[in-house]
Amino acid sequence: QVQLVESGGGLVQPGGSLKLSCAAFRLTFGIWTMGWYRQAPGKQRELVAAITRTYSTNYADSVKGRFTISRDNAKNTVYLQMNSLKAEDTAVYYCNANLDQHNYWGQGTQVTVSA
Repeated sequence: QVQLVESGGGLVQPGGSLKLSCAAFRLTFGIWTMGWYRQAPGKQRELVAAITRTYSTNYADSVKGRFTISRDNAKNTVYLQMNSLKAEDTAVYYCNANLDQHNYWGQGTQVTVSA
């Protein structure tokens, strides 16, 4: 069974930084597009950032210039570096693996930005 395991969430002050990690198991990691999504209460799950097998990246407008997605194929891990965090970044963040019509999801990690 494929598993995506997130870590790194927590409580951080506005303006602070946090780095999320997602480790993939039993997946040919290097050929999958990896992404981070987030969902706040009462809102739809939205794409935050994605990185393809060729290292092309895509970001939501709301996080451009603040967040950076990266991947380490040797470690089967994708990262999300989050800087200059705002209260509106508060959400559960989910790791996603996509290939053609196949999708796998992590269980999510809570990020709370509050003074």
